[in-house]
Amino acid sequence: MILSACLVVLGFALLIKGADWMVNGSTMLAKKHRIPDLAIGLTIVAFGTSAPELVVNTVASFEGHSDIVLGNVIGSNNFNLFLILGVVGLIYPITVQSSTVQREIPISFLAAVVFLLLANGYLFYDNIGLSRVDGLVLLLLFFLFLYYIYKQMRADVEVTETPKMEASSKKIWMLIALGLLGLIVGGKLIVDNAVAIASDMGVSEKIIGLTIIAAGTSLPELMTSVVAALKKNSDIAIGNIIGSNIFNILLILSVSSLVNPINFSAIFNMDIYLLLGGTLFLFLAMFTGKKKRLDRWESAILLITFVGYTTFLISKEL
Repeated sequence: MILSACLVVLGFALLIKGADWMVNGSTMLAKKHRIPDLAIGLTIVAFGTSAPELVVNTVASFEGHSDIVLGNVIGSNNFNLFLILGVVGLIYPITVQSSTVQREIPISFLAAVVFLLLANGYLFYDNIGLSRVDGLVLLLLFFLFLYYIYKQMRADVEVTETPKMEASSKKIWMLIALGLLGLIVGGKLIVDNAVAIASDMGVSEKIIGLTIIAAGTSLPELMTSVVAALKKNSDIAIGNIIGSNIFNILLILSVSSLVNPINFSAIFNMDIYLLLGGTLFLFLAMFTGKKKRLDRWESAILLITFVGYTTFLISKEL
């Protein structure tokens, strides 16, 4: 138990440093190639911070732990949306670009809707769960999302007038690589040891997936977005969260279901509804208070909702 606790602390240290390297390297890359910070946040940073979910879910799917696969993705997305945006918005109100309000947030919402329909067998009227065919559908949607980002980057690069930052490519990619390594290793240390502790306590796989594993694999997003917020880089902070939520559903779930079809329990529907409600709230928040900004009071609502719902989940297990 003491060793596990020490490894969790080490994991936190790696996550914090990895997040710092990731944000610095990604920002330098964006400036060097005149790529908008939002595009970097939606792609490189989002993929990097989603790597722990990909690793954990691939292993869990291969071993047939469907509840962990689903709990990790749904729990991570709710963790990202409610806790991370709640914390980051309290630190520094997040200014959101028009493209994020008009396109990226709706894409995130639609991805969750497609997931809900596929998992419950409503879209193709097949068995409840995610089959390999469902996985291919999600993967196709993921590639369409990447194509959209590519087109968006080209359009933004053409209109931008910001000067290029002269920085060594070797230094930039070393920072990004070290950041990714720190995030992945740190996340794995935390998850493995947290699961070992939780298993000894007799907690169900669903709750482990929705809480401990989801929190552990979302810590890279938390640290990256907090560091970005402290550096007042709203585009990296919001792009990381929205991008990660899209990646988790369209990429992580597609890969997981291609490795092994995923059984779906209807008890997860409530968690998906929460995700949909939170995404809708984020969209509506762009039109209340100061427009196109997540204000502190709106962030507080997200954070309070997360704490209340997590308390409810845990209380049901006790």
